[in-house]
Order: sequence, then C-alpha cells, then structure tokens
Amino acid sequence: MPDLLIELFSEEIPARMQARAAEDLKARMTDALVEAGLTYGGAAAFHTPRRLTLAVEGLLAESPTLREERKGPRTDAPEKAIEGFLRGAGVAREDLKVQDDKKGQVYIAVIERPGRPAAEIVAEALESVIRNFPWPKSMRWGSGSLKWVRPLHSILCILTTEAGAEVVPLEVDGINAGATTAGHRFMAPARFSVMNFEDYASKLKRSHVVLDAAERAEHIWQDATNMAFAAGLEVVEDRGLLAEVAGLVEWPVVLMGEIGSEFLGLPPEVLQTSMREHQKFFSVRNPKTGRIERFITVANRETTDNGATILAGNRKVLTARLSDARFFWDNDLRVAKVGMQTWTQALESVTFHNKLGSQGDRVARIAALARDIAPLIGADPELAEQAALVAKADLSSEMVYEFPELQGLMGRYYAEAAGLPAEVAAAAQEHYSPLGPSDDVPTAPVSVAVALADKIDTLTGFWAIDEKPTGSKDPFALRRAALGVIRLVLTNGLRLSLDRVNDAQILRHEISPAGAGERDLLDELLREIARHGVFGAAARSIIDRIEGNGPDWLGRVAEHNPTVSDDLRGFIHDRLKVHLRDEGIRHDVIDACLAMPGNCDLTLLVNRARALSGFLGTDDGENLVQGFKRANNILSQAEEKDGVSYEFGADRKFAEHPAEVALFDALDAARPVIDKAMAAEDFAAAMEAMASLRAPIDAFFTEVQVNSDNAVVRRNRLNLLSTIRTTCLAVADLTKLEG
Repeated sequence: MPDLLIELFSEEIPARMQARAAEDLKARMTDALVEAGLTYGGAAAFHTPRRLTLAVEGLLAESPTLREERKGPRTDAPEKAIEGFLRGAGVAREDLKVQDDKKGQVYIAVIERPGRPAAEIVAEALESVIRNFPWPKSMRWGSGSLKWVRPLHSILCILTTEAGAEVVPLEVDGINAGATTAGHRFMAPARFSVMNFEDYASKLKRSHVVLDAAERAEHIWQDATNMAFAAGLEVVEDRGLLAEVAGLVEWPVVLMGEIGSEFLGLPPEVLQTSMREHQKFFSVRNPKTGRIERFITVANRETTDNGATILAGNRKVLTARLSDARFFWDNDLRVAKVGMQTWTQALESVTFHNKLGSQGDRVARIAALARDIAPLIGADPELAEQAALVAKADLSSEMVYEFPELQGLMGRYYAEAAGLPAEVAAAAQEHYSPLGPSDDVPTAPVSVAVALADKIDTLTGFWAIDEKPTGSKDPFALRRAALGVIRLVLTNGLRLSLDRVNDAQILRHEISPAGAGERDLLDELLREIARHGVFGAAARSIIDRIEGNGPDWLGRVAEHNPTVSDDLRGFIHDRLKVHLRDEGIRHDVIDACLAMPGNCDLTLLVNRARALSGFLGTDDGENLVQGFKRANNILSQAEEKDGVSYEFGADRKFAEHPAEVALFDALDAARPVIDKAMAAEDFAAAMEAMASLRAPIDAFFTEVQVNSDNAVVRRNRLNLLSTIRTTCLAVADLTKLEG
C-alpha cells in the first residue's frame, strides 16, 4: 500500500489561519479519497508559515471495481420509460437482463465501474481541493484564475511504495506537481527532493524548518522560561500568543531584551498588552515586585551576532510604542487626579443604543439600580452608587481608547489615583465579571452590586425594547449577561427576588421623569418595588399617597404589566438549565423546582434542585417517585371518571388493612417534619423525611386494592392517595419528572 505526501508551498500564511487550513486540507482530501473508494490507515496534517502538509499512510493502490445491479421498469413498460432507464444507467438495450418480479418481468441493468489507480484519484481530488479551498480571505495574482491566501509557489505530491516514489501528475494554474520542496527562506533556500514523509521531515529540519507547530511552540516556551529563570525572572504565561508566534516562524530563535527604565513605572498590564498586541513579545516579570522588566521576542533565523542586531531593532520599535503608552498614562493620571467627572460627562455624547440612550444615561440607570440592590445583598448603598457612577469612566480615557481590552482594569488604577475608596476602585475593575462560564466571580459586596446592576440593566433594557436573542443570534451578548447574573447570585448565595428587581429596572427604562423632584420620587418608588414588588404594600402606599397629585407616569406604574419581566425570567431560567446541566442536574429536575413558589429566587431554586437531584440518585428517591406517580395516576383517573376532587382528607377509622393503617401513621409522622424542614429551607431534611414514605407506600400498593367495592372505603383510600400527592408536592412538583 502506498503512502501519500502532499505539500502546498506558498508565501507566508497568516498565523491565525494555519491550523484551520491544515485541518481543512486533511478533511477535504481524506473525504474525497474515501468517496472515490480509496481507504487509508492514517493521516496527519502539519503547518508552518510557508507550507501546508498532509501525510497519508496505507492508501489503497487503486480503488476497487464496483458492480451494481439496478432494477428498471417492467418489460412491457412504455418505450420512453425504458429509454430513460437506459440513459440513467449508462447501458445499452442488449446489456439488460430480464428478471421475474412479483408484478411480472422487469429489466435489470448490471453496471460495472472499474477501479482506478490511486495517482489518478489523488490528482483529481487535490486539484479540486486546491481550487475550492475555504480560506477566510484569498487572493488572485498574475494571469491565472487560482485564488490562494498568498501566492502559491509549488506543489509536492508523491505516492511512495517499496519500489520508490512516484510523482502524481497534476497541474494547477501552471504549477506542476513534483517531488521537491525548499527549506528556510534565508538559512537554506535551495530546493531538494524527498522520497517519503520521514525523508521530508528530516531534510526540512536539516534545512532549518521545524514542521510540527507543537514542537516549535514547545521549543519557544522552554528556551524562554530557561532564559528568564537564569536572570531570576519568569515569563508571563500566554498560550494564545505562544500559538500565534509559533505560526510566525519556521526556525524559532528565542531572544530576551530589556525594557527602558523610563517605562518600568507603567502598570504591568499596560506593558504586557502593548508588547503583545503591537510586537508579539512575551512579558518577563520580576516575581518579587510583579513588575514587567524584560521582553522575549522570537526571531526566524540565527545570526552571527547572536541576535544583537535583531534585539536592537526590536527595542527601538518598542521604545516608540511604549512612549505612546506612557503619554496616554500620564495624561489620564492628570485627569483622574483632578476628578473623573470629565470622563463621565463625555459619556453623555456616546450612544449606547439608539433606543436606550447614551452611555451616560446607562451609567445613571446602573447607579440607581446598584443603590437599590445594595441593601438587598449587604452592600453600602452610597458606595455602590458611587462605584457605578465611575465604573465606566475609563471608557473615555486615552489608554482604553488605544487598548479597549484594558477597560475596567484602568478604571481601577484611575479610581485609586483619584483617591476614591478601595471598594469603589475594585468595583470599577470587577463589575464586568464574570465574562464567561470560567471567569472569576466578584465577591466583594460593592462589586457584586455594580456587576449585577450592569447586567440587569442590559437585560431589562433590551427586553423593554424587544431586542431579544433569536436562534443563534445574540448581538448584544444577552445570554452571557444572564449567565453572569446567575453566577453572581449563586456564587455569593444571594437571596433576592429577580422579578422585583427586573420590574423596577424595566420601569426605569420606560419612564423618563421631567424634573429632579420627579426623579427622586421615581427612585424612591422603584427602590420599594425592588424590595417588595410592583404591588407590594410599600410601593402601593406611595402610589396611594400621591394619587391624583402625582406625575402622569404614576398611573403607568400602577397598571404595570409584568409580561416583559415574566418573559425575561423565563430566559434566565433557560440559561440556568444550561448552567446546571454541567453539574449533572437534569432539566426535568429543574422544571420540577421551577413549578414551585419562589422560583425567582435563584439561590432557593438551585438549593431545591440540588437536593432533589441528590434524592433521585438514591433507591429510596427513585422508588418513591414511582410510588407517587402511581398514586397520582390512579387519583387523576378516578377524579376524571367520578367528576369530583378527592382532597377532603382521609379518615383512619375507615382503614381496613394493616398496610393502610401503617401508611396513615407514616404520613402523619412525615408531614410535620417536611413542613418544618421546608419552612427552614432545609430541602435535604425534607427529602429525607419524604424517603421514609417509600416502604409504607410500596406496601400499600402491594397489599391494598384502592378501588374497593365498598364506596366509602374506596373514597377514603382515594383521599389517602390525595394526601400522598399533597405531601410529596410540598417538596417539588414531581409530576414534571420524566420516566
């Protein structure tokens, strides 16, 4: 069986495209070979800045001959039908066979497709793959029609057997396939021939090309960490940058340089970001001080001066870049020390969304909501409001304009420079978190209040203007915002009603008070709504107190429709199901808990779901649920048949069987324990008490006939089943469970 080696050699491919392109080459070529009948033993793809390589082992020498019998029309079918069958099958009339069928005699066409040699199939497949390659961006050069990411220079395509290597005859836009490739652009540019993959890889390495990207990355990391360690420093880990740099060089040469002393006072994150984004440098940190003091760069060649000239050039460019960063930092510090109001005022002219106002409007809403949320979660309302007012001020700074990824972090530095409280500075950085399922969650109360307010304002705002996610489209990252709310609440064990908070903020989006007095009234009213609900006594008293003398919008509060808030709650619950699925909690378990009161309290909801999930993982839990479902089914059928509801309480004096009496005793003992545990929100204890019902319920159904001939006894037993149902449903809606 021959082995196949393909190399597509071109000008430098962008690093971000290389890995995907190598996998696309592998997938498209192997799919085409298999479709043509050529199976293989294994395939591997490789990439460097100048080449995509595919090695296929154990390829069939030729595709097998295929024989197919295709059933046609009956022999007495119209002539046109028979002619159409002949054209479709590609055979002549005399090649048809006649075969008996249950409806008469039919024509059978025997179609044979002879096998083809591997070289012919490979050439056909590779040309198609090259001409239709899925580059994100491609270009056409010269007079040819071929489009490639960068000019394609040569194609290596050989089939190797024990007899030697055979070049696959192939020509694409004037480029003929051959058995040669080239080494490193500067250190070994001469072309050389290869016989197989092992010969190819070893000759490339001798020509200063490391074919395997993982090997290049490992070499870079080992040399970089060793150099830093020798200087008493450490390299700041950056796997994304490592993968990118490994795609920029074929022969990595690691060099370490010094950063000018005039820049060492910059925040380490600024140095790291500037070097990473502009120069693709790794940062080298002093572990004792945390300062970034040196940089690591990776050259693509060895030099006689051991990289001194390269380092000098890189340092010159870096100095220019860091001079810009220091200019931004100095200017921003001057503004921050005077006061961050200049930046917050500038946000008034920055549009957040054409239906939701400016960034300044958004900051004011977040600040008001943070103040409302703060007492609900144990945060200082004054600090929460202050933090929210300055949390997004750094969006107007020069540093964040240059490096948007530093937003929040620079806000912390500037808040500290302005002399603001530590809690306010921390909230400026942390209020964006969590940004994803693995991001750290803030735990400081002020940071949590501002982070919640930020995400809830985003969700309620887009729900208020009916800009919700549809299908896979989520342009405003609302799913991420909902997950952020969930993780903030659960990680910190917060107890608050999201419905009330959402209602208050939706009203804040819908109502624009005319003057300062009305704004104060609205804030007071919405604060009460966040605590007690739209129709809570405190909110109601405010409305009643000024009814007839209040602003026009007061009536809208009194007539508030909670539909939008209900829909948003459903969206958050859907995100919660996805989040809990990673914990192994089934969606039907969550549905059983969602059907219970208090489902807008996420901590309460999740505690109940975790307890129920654990309970269902035991034999007692599984069997009790089956007993409950049996009781519920019998009871529901009887109620439908009789047209009455059996919920008036069973009487033990009508119990005739010992198993019946035992069930009465078990229910009488379990119900107060369950009620007490539920009042204390001790769901595990409630489930444990419910588990004690398993044996008596099993015994009851084994030994007692519910539908007795005695009408009084039957009614009493059905009422007993109703007691089972209400007892079990006190913990969770078990009817939602599947199976």
